[in-house]
Amino acid sequence: MRVLFVLPPSKFALKEAAGITALPLGLAYLASVLEREGHKVKVLDCPTLEYDLKDLEREIKGFRPQVMGITSTTSTIYDAYKVARLTKEINPKAVVVIGGPHVSFTAEQTLRECPFIDVVVRGEGETTTEELITCLEEGQPLEEVRGISFRKDEKVVETENRPFIENLDELPFPAYHLLPMDRYKVGRHHFANIITSRGCPFSCIFCSSSQLCGKRWRARSPENVIEELKVLKYEYNISEVEFLDDTFTLNSPRAEKICDLMMRENLNLSWSASSRVNTLTQRLANKMRKAGCHTIYLGIESGSQKILDLIQKGTNLVQAERAVEILKGAKINVLGSFIIGIPGETIKSIKKTIKFAKKLNLNFAQFSICTPYPGTKLFDIAREKGFLLTRDWSKYTILDPVMKTPGILSKELKRWLLKAYLSFYLRPKFLLEQVKRRDLFFFRKALKAGLNYIRG
Repeated sequence: MRVLFVLPPSKFALKEAAGITALPLGLAYLASVLEREGHKVKVLDCPTLEYDLKDLEREIKGFRPQVMGITSTTSTIYDAYKVARLTKEINPKAVVVIGGPHVSFTAEQTLRECPFIDVVVRGEGETTTEELITCLEEGQPLEEVRGISFRKDEKVVETENRPFIENLDELPFPAYHLLPMDRYKVGRHHFANIITSRGCPFSCIFCSSSQLCGKRWRARSPENVIEELKVLKYEYNISEVEFLDDTFTLNSPRAEKICDLMMRENLNLSWSASSRVNTLTQRLANKMRKAGCHTIYLGIESGSQKILDLIQKGTNLVQAERAVEILKGAKINVLGSFIIGIPGETIKSIKKTIKFAKKLNLNFAQFSICTPYPGTKLFDIAREKGFLLTRDWSKYTILDPVMKTPGILSKELKRWLLKAYLSFYLRPKFLLEQVKRRDLFFFRKALKAGLNYIRG
């Protein structure tokens, strides 16, 4: 079958905000699985290609897909609906399928909101999509496919959930040859994302990862990871890599072995990853630095222990300070992430968070407004307590308040978000460090994104 996968054109894209592009790995994995089965597949990363709906219309008419596969986050779901509608206008017989984190938890609502979508794929999509395409090709009933939702006789049918993929090494590498690899860059460096594990054993109330990919952590073998890195380096000239795992350092021996193999193979890649403050050791940090790691993203979240306990983070402030010390000791940059506006938050605790961010002497900081995404415990809490201010999904951007924070007005929360950024990035000490390093790339991008936000 002819299958077209699309990351929709969107009014908000990371490339526009900060000059950084990311690969649609989910679509690339689906494409590789279908190609292995002999299907004709195409992938369109519209934001990276700078395509609008007119460009997409041209591509649809040229490729004539029998199945249109769309992915979407919560904030871009309406863009996905536009793609679904366009597809049906061009070919009413085309089957429109959508997947991604948002629709995995709002399948029935998605099908009712958008009559142009035929099937929702819930959760991990590789095996489900493979079976769905085979089912469509052979004319078999959709009820036989686990992990999907669809309409039948004006009712929404949800099949049983599909078990998670046990051996991730069995998956083919993403179909990089179907992506515009020359366009993915950070500064002048050719850039790629890679994911080496799935699942999260932690229970942060603002995150849906443990629900989407399971609480049991599943990891690819270090050898399998290295083979993919070699493909990226030698076939696509990639020099900068970001590991997208929720916690790259969850299993220290495995993380160390990946580093050892990177050094043994002389890959000479520059890379970054995400970690938790309670999963780092000096030994691991030193090895990561030797293997090319330059930045670690830490979800620190708050400078108030009370708030950390409220969001069930499972960490403390001392661990955060120690993690930063470890990474600094290894000469690895630290990007700390913080959330403000959590129910139970006060102006005092917000001030604590900003103060703590500056005290840690981070290289970079990201501040966001607490956003209750579908699939999270926080969304359930906000819905039950009547905290949701809107279900206009386009506003779920982490920059706009969509949930009440008792005791803090929404407009006040936005002011504190701006204060947090200005307070952190306009410190003389921070600016001087950037000048000394002769590296103002991320600062310029952060400033540009901030100015765009202020301008609306």
